Amino acid sequence: MGQDHSNQLDNDTPTIKLAERSLSGVAKYIQSECKSGIVVMTGAGLSTAAGIPDFRSPNTGLYANLARLKLPYAEAVFDISYFEKNPDPFYVLAKELYPGNYSPTVSHVFISLLAKKNLLKMLFTQNIDCLERQAGVPGDLIIEAHGSFATQRCIDCSKEFPDDHMKEHVLQGIVPRCKDKKCNGYVKPDIVFFGESLPKAFNDNRHLPAKADLVLVMGTSLTVHPFAGLPEVAHREKPRVLFNMERVGTLGTRPDDVVVLGDCDSSVRKLASELGWRDELETEWRRVVGHKEAERQLRSVAERESELQDELEGLADKVAEGLHIDDNHSSDDDGELQSSGEANDVPDAGGPETSGETLEKVSTPSEREATSKSSPSMTESETGTDAEAEPKNEASATLGEATTPKPTVAGNTEQGATANKPTEKSETNSPAASNKSAL
Repeated sequence: MGQDHSNQLDNDTPTIKLAERSLSGVAKYIQSECKSGIVVMTGAGLSTAAGIPDFRSPNTGLYANLARLKLPYAEAVFDISYFEKNPDPFYVLAKELYPGNYSPTVSHVFISLLAKKNLLKMLFTQNIDCLERQAGVPGDLIIEAHGSFATQRCIDCSKEFPDDHMKEHVLQGIVPRCKDKKCNGYVKPDIVFFGESLPKAFNDNRHLPAKADLVLVMGTSLTVHPFAGLPEVAHREKPRVLFNMERVGTLGTRPDDVVVLGDCDSSVRKLASELGWRDELETEWRRVVGHKEAERQLRSVAERESELQDELEGLADKVAEGLHIDDNHSSDDDGELQSSGEANDVPDAGGPETSGETLEKVSTPSEREATSKSSPSMTESETGTDAEAEPKNEASATLGEATTPKPTVAGNTEQGATANKPTEKSETNSPAASNKSAL
C-alpha cells in the first residue's frame, strides 16, 4: 500500500454521502447516517502523546535510535528468528515499555465515547499497549491485530506463563523460561513478531470495514500488511477519514475521503467540537488520566518532542547494555538473519494478494524516494487537494503500532471474544513474513 498521491481529488469533485468534504460534513454525517457504525483503525501515532515513541519517524523514531547499536538491524528486536537466538535485547526494551507506565490520550478516550454512544462497530489497532482498554473501550470491540502484552506463552511448547511471574521477570530484567523443565523454552508475550501469524480474530473480522458507514484511520503509516489493506475494504461510497501527520495509502482519492494532517489529538478535538462532544470528551479524558497527566500531555509539541527524544536515547542505551548480557549469538548468525530479511522484502502493492495471516511490510516514502522522485508531497489539509510541500513525519507504530507491527504498550487483562488471543500459526505461512523490515 504505502503512499499514493497520483489520484488525489481536487475541490471540484462532488461528494456522494457527505454534505461537504470537511470535518463539519463528517460530523453531520455521523449524527444522521451512521446506523451501521464506525470502524476505527489505529497505529502508533495515537499513542505518541502518551509518551510512547513511534517506530519510524526519521531521527526520532525507536528504530532510528536502535540503528546505532549492535543489532544486525534495528527491527531485529522484534524478529522471531532473532528472539529465538537472543531474547535479551527485547526484554531490556520490554521493561521500559511494559503496560502500566503510560496513560490514554484524548484520542483513545474519543474512541471510548464512540462505543458509549453505540457508534463503534469495531476498533482495529496495531498497538500493543492496551491503552484503548484503559480508556474504556470494551474488549469485545477491539481487534489487537499485532497482539499485546496481556498474555504470554512458551515459544517452543506454547504453554501459557502466569501473568504475575511474567511481570516479575520483566521488571527484574530476567528472561522468563517455560515452567515445564523438560522444555525450558523462552517465554514471549503474545505480541506478533516479524515472521509470526496474526491473531485469528483479525482474519475473522477483516471484512467489517465493508459493513461500516464510516471508516476512521488514525496515526498509522499503513506500511504493514495485511493491516494496511483494511481501508481498501471500505465501501467505495462510504466516507473514509484520515487523521495523520502525512497522507498514507489511498486515503484522499475517493469522493468522500476527508484528510486532516496533523497530530491525532488536535484532529480529534476538532471533530469532537463539530459533534458537540468537546466538553464531554475533555471531562472524560481528565477523569481517566487525572489532572497531572492531562497537563503533561497538553504541553507544547516542541517540549514533548524534546522530552521524547531524551527518553528514546535512554531506551537505546539500555538496550545496548542489554546486548552485553548474552553475546553468544555469533556474527555469522547475525549475517544470516540480515541476508534472509533482505531477500524477502515485500514489494509496494495495493494490498495482500493472499489471506494475509502473516506480517508483511510495504515500502515507506523514504524508501521509495531513493528510486523515484516523481510523487509530489502534499500540504496539510482537511480535504485532499493537491499541493507541494515538505513530507511530514509518519505517525507510525508506537508500541503503539508497536512493532510487529509496531506495537504500543500499556496492558490489561484480556476481555471479550475478540480480545487478545494466542497467536495461531497459518497453514499458508510465507517466508516473506519473516521480513526484517516489516515493522
